[in-house]
Amino acid sequence: MQWVTREHPHTDRIACPWVIRKFIDPEAEIVYVPADEVLPYAERTGAVSFDAKGARYTHRDGLCSFEVLVADYGLGGDPALALMARVVHGADVADDRDVTPQSRGLLAIADGFALLGIPDQEQLALELPVCDALYAWCRREVDQRAADT
Repeated sequence: MQWVTREHPHTDRIACPWVIRKFIDPEAEIVYVPADEVLPYAERTGAVSFDAKGARYTHRDGLCSFEVLVADYGLGGDPALALMARVVHGADVADDRDVTPQSRGLLAIADGFALLGIPDQEQLALELPVCDALYAWCRREVDQRAADT
């Protein structure tokens, strides 16, 4: 299935494809289009829209799009994914930058990739391993916290 969002990906538009492919739709094709084309593209092709104004999965009730996907697909029972969602939230939502100590670091990485000026699909391919690494770190953190209690 195709999933469509705004071009020039940043934090949420990288983390969302990661969670989509990892937990929701392993064969997902991620399409980046200009912001004003997201909804028309979704309507024309049947793609699932995310992280865009009016998209099926976008910021809602104080949550970033990544958190909305985690909630709507019932993935919140994974404590490592829940921790990762908090990190992504802080990196994506300006008013909540300090929600986790790692959020500003993730934002710096996202900003750095955006500054490279590479095509969106290439940027996605390069950044997905960053999400894998963050999730691995979150799993270790959750395991360590459980062992300490």
